[in-house]
Amino acid sequence: MTPIEIPPALLPADGRFCSGPGKVRVEALEALAATGATYMGTSHRFVTVQFKVAELRNGLAEMFALPDGYEVLLGNGGSTSFWDAASFGLIERRSHHLSYGEFSSKFATVTEAAPHLERPEVITAEPGTRPDVQSGTDVDAYCYPHNETSTGVIIDPTRPDDDGLVLVDATSAAGGVRFDPNQTDVYYFAPQKALASDGGLWLAACSPAAIDRIERLAASDRWCPATLDLKIALDNSRKDQTYNTPALATIFLAAEQVNWINDQGGLEWAAGRCDQSAATIYGWAEASDYAAPFVTDIGHRSPIVATIDLDERLSADDMVEQLRLNGILDTAGYRKLGRNQLRIALFPAIEPSDVEALTHCIDHLAERL
Repeated sequence: MTPIEIPPALLPADGRFCSGPGKVRVEALEALAATGATYMGTSHRFVTVQFKVAELRNGLAEMFALPDGYEVLLGNGGSTSFWDAASFGLIERRSHHLSYGEFSSKFATVTEAAPHLERPEVITAEPGTRPDVQSGTDVDAYCYPHNETSTGVIIDPTRPDDDGLVLVDATSAAGGVRFDPNQTDVYYFAPQKALASDGGLWLAACSPAAIDRIERLAASDRWCPATLDLKIALDNSRKDQTYNTPALATIFLAAEQVNWINDQGGLEWAAGRCDQSAATIYGWAEASDYAAPFVTDIGHRSPIVATIDLDERLSADDMVEQLRLNGILDTAGYRKLGRNQLRIALFPAIEPSDVEALTHCIDHLAERL
């Protein structure tokens, strides 16, 4: 492909727009490097790392304004591992799932395959739309993502009218979208997206009801691998550590991002920043003659992951490649959707001015492609 040069004056200051792993702030990387020999390469069982874990757990509790009795748990493996752990330690008998994209469907697949659980209730919707929770059914856990990262669809967590636990996958939403923690029992996520860290870790804000469920199932005769045992994770989290060795850089960078958000004004500030970027990208797409938001319902559009369809006369693959040749990275649509589409992260670490610059760069290339 012959490169098309974008004038330097149009380029964003930082060209990282990946939906995961997301942009890590350079300041956080510099802070990690500045620890020298005092943090990386030290034991996660001793105070240097335990203090950092406590800083992260306390910072999340502050950022989310968690109600009394909620606890922040953590463990290794990311959100995919947490689905497996939840099938052992949070779903008692049968779960209810909303499936409207790649990641929401994967959790449903886990519980469908679990031999110790009854077949789940799965409510589906086409990508780009979302279904509604159907409360009052014969289930003990409601499972869905706050933000479906593959399609850019958002849903506001709401507690149903029964005693089922509400398990919300917040992997791309945590730290960038407002929510009421009282409406959730387990708000779980990995920190490599809106929390501007790296992968390999899961975190979960758990209600007293969720803690009770974890402890009760752990005391039952249900077998569970130790690495997926949420009671072991609970006990270790209360000691500000993990069952086995975590990625220390991931913990440090996540704590840096949470502290940065809290110092700027908390979740409301971060969400407002994402709203500004979302208004820019969707407003540009709606005004364009070759681009349009994939999610047609304005109330369902994600403020942190924007999916933009391109007219068929303009190849999204060519656009993504030309952007990459100019240092603007990872704007491709989700591969399994198979659409002529861009997917652009709007996480808090991404400057709203860079999102605006990106739209000018896309226009510049579109005229020439």
